[in-house]
Amino acid sequence: MFKDFYENINKVILGKKNVAEQLMIALLAEGHVLIEDVPGVGKTTMAKALAYSLDASFSRVQFTPDVLPSDILGVSIYNQKEQIFKFQKGPIFNQIILSDEINRASPKTQSSLLEAMEEKQVTIDGKTYILEEPFMVVATQNPVEYEGTFALPQAQLDRFMMKIEMGYPSKSVEMDIFLKIKEKRIAEKLKPIFTTDEIIKMRQKVNDIYMADSIKEYIFNIVRETRDDQDIILGLSTRAAIALYKASKAKAFVEGRAYVTPRDIKALAKDVFSHRIIIKPEKKYQGVTNKEFIENIVRRTPVPKEADYAE
Repeated sequence: MFKDFYENINKVILGKKNVAEQLMIALLAEGHVLIEDVPGVGKTTMAKALAYSLDASFSRVQFTPDVLPSDILGVSIYNQKEQIFKFQKGPIFNQIILSDEINRASPKTQSSLLEAMEEKQVTIDGKTYILEEPFMVVATQNPVEYEGTFALPQAQLDRFMMKIEMGYPSKSVEMDIFLKIKEKRIAEKLKPIFTTDEIIKMRQKVNDIYMADSIKEYIFNIVRETRDDQDIILGLSTRAAIALYKASKAKAFVEGRAYVTPRDIKALAKDVFSHRIIIKPEKKYQGVTNKEFIENIVRRTPVPKEADYAE
């Protein structure tokens, strides 16, 4: 079902099927994605390729320190002829939103996304507007440059279902890119693979994916381990557990299974959980990463037996 989607993405960004799959999982699980990596590895291109592979409305916002909340949400403009205020919708009123270099915007502008990402609505001048489904924010940021940036607060990070990395391409893929450098790979020229109605129907099917009680308990055992770990200042919340619950169902669906396995949990845990915890500064200074913490916790958490989770 998803082969054509991956091949479509590959037309503009080579060798990143795993990233395309993560984006599709988040989309079907009604989540948002933060792509964090160094410049030049295709973060923006990947987000655009996702958008143009869907028959959905799309907007790109280049975040800078002078971008205001009204530049994202919209603004009421006074119509002198009619003597009334008319609301001019901003780019948030699209289905796929690319928030490019989100950490370059001020905290006030970043916070303008909070309601939209959590509740799929925005409230302006006392009036609430419901956003059209499927709604998804794909944000990018550069982790190695801090001048002129504003770190995303924990409340903002927690709104992202996944935080993923692009990674450098393999040698063979990179050589292929050089050999085909004259070819124009433009995301805007991609043909849609899925309609919005198809995405919405697939989301409903994802909800029907079976998850055994033992798998649910497995998720919460991992969550509770982060709360009990003495080297973690802030453990995982219930929202984090729900995010992994939804994402693992979507992964099972994408892989053509009717039920979730522990393998789904292990595969997604670090991408869903790592950006939601805060570890002690001394551990950071020792070079230990959030992802390593999550991987270690998953490794030591007992895994349910197959007879307990297969439908």
